[in-house]
Amino acid sequence: MSVRRAVSVFESFNYAIEGIIHALRTHRNMRIHFVLAVGVIVAAAWTGVARVELIALLISITFVLVAEMINSAIETAIDMATTSFDPLAKLAKDIAAGAVLIAAINAAAVGYLVFSHSIGSGSQDLLDRLRDAPAEVTIMALILTTFIVIATKAYTGRGRPLRGGLPSGHAAVAFAGWMAATYLLKPTDHRFLVSAIMLVMAVLVAQTRVEAGIHSALEVVFGSVLGALTTLVIFQLFF
Repeated sequence: MSVRRAVSVFESFNYAIEGIIHALRTHRNMRIHFVLAVGVIVAAAWTGVARVELIALLISITFVLVAEMINSAIETAIDMATTSFDPLAKLAKDIAAGAVLIAAINAAAVGYLVFSHSIGSGSQDLLDRLRDAPAEVTIMALILTTFIVIATKAYTGRGRPLRGGLPSGHAAVAFAGWMAATYLLKPTDHRFLVSAIMLVMAVLVAQTRVEAGIHSALEVVFGSVLGALTTLVIFQLFF
């Protein structure tokens, strides 16, 4: 009977790093969380957050990444243990996913509390110049965005007016609405919070188009940029 060799400290670190790399390679949500974590750290360095705020951000980032890796490990173990549908296996996966959701909501709340003041102050001058724009300008921006989407689809010959093709009309209108709502809010209306919620909703609309297989990521990104920029141009020209 052979005696198993004890794993060295160096090998333990190597296995742990391999686990992180594997999670990044094979799990899309882990990659998304990782990219967002990098973006938050860069934003924290750019805005010069206080040490306590940085600690809160790092703890929240770690909480999300650890929860996502545990969720991935649980899913892998369950998939290995059973090949048929099991209600208890589904429940275990749902609970693990719920833990990730709680961690993500906490991280979003911490990020808002840390960055809301600096971001809100930085965009105050631009929003103040446009906050009293009439509703007609918003309607004009949305209509123009829709026309540009249809014209682009006609030019490229891809997709139907309301489904598929370049660009994504749903993403364009969603981001046009976000831009318009951001400009129309007054400083006393919790502008940054409402704008952030509108942005999240626009991103979710765009994400559903990719998830449903109706659009590619490029088509959604193109539509999002088109909608936001068209609305921006309209407000700049007519206000």
